[in-house]
Amino acid sequence: MSTLRIAVVGYGNIGQYAVEAVRAAADMELAGVVRREAGGAVPAELTGVPVVSDVGQLGKVDVALLCGPTRSIPEVAPLYLQRGIHTVDSFDIHGQKLWDLRCALDAIGKKHNSVAVVSAGWDPGSDSMVRTLLLALAPKGLTYTNFGPGMSMGHSVCAKGKPGVRDALSMTIPTGTGVHRRMVYVELENGANFAAVETAIKTDEYFRNDETHVKQVASIDALKDMGHGVLMERKGVSGATHNQIFEFRMSINNPALTSQIMVSCARAAALRLQPGAYTMPEIAPMDLLPGDRETLVKTLV
Repeated sequence: MSTLRIAVVGYGNIGQYAVEAVRAAADMELAGVVRREAGGAVPAELTGVPVVSDVGQLGKVDVALLCGPTRSIPEVAPLYLQRGIHTVDSFDIHGQKLWDLRCALDAIGKKHNSVAVVSAGWDPGSDSMVRTLLLALAPKGLTYTNFGPGMSMGHSVCAKGKPGVRDALSMTIPTGTGVHRRMVYVELENGANFAAVETAIKTDEYFRNDETHVKQVASIDALKDMGHGVLMERKGVSGATHNQIFEFRMSINNPALTSQIMVSCARAAALRLQPGAYTMPEIAPMDLLPGDRETLVKTLV
């Protein structure tokens, strides 16, 4: 089997860990990193790695890992799919916007013989697969997904993008039964109006459905911890039998897990899936793994 050539697009928190995850995968090689400021200083850990502003400068690329902000994905993903390059993103807005993105990329992928894996993070993403399995195990009942306590990358990026904000950290605090509090810490630019920043954050779709508290601090770097986690609980009915109780729990480094999931989905995109767009529950778990089907079935089943 030939080695998959992977491009990492963006070099923020997820991009840095994606480079590590690609290098750790025996069936992949890092084609290079795509950055808007490719001509600037190159971080020491990328010494010897092609850093470019256009993926076309990297030669053959099988899959592009789109590691930029969620709100950039609808614009960026088509640029790669139209070149016949498969994409994997970690789009993290649930519901209608996720579905609309999937439909749009599905049409582009089918037209250009490419695959898009949408929302390949851990929620949405791998947690979505767990929720799907729990529903199959107990079709009637309730599932509660409790996040944190920990740093939400998507919410932090959103808060940081508000005018007047130099840096931001959004912490997710679970209060039980799938309800969360958002604690948002902001480091402001000189002269910024805190009240205006607070309003902009609280009214954004990332925050407006949760209890949100915004606090001004002198330094975000002094607070930052990339740990996160989830506790998923389901109480339901299997057939006619009640009180079936399930728990799934994990404590993780947020960007490290997100990037590893993206790398695993790159394998499915390049080797297993037909052209079009997919979310993670639509992908067979074995398609995320290296190796032949016979060995995987004998090992895992």
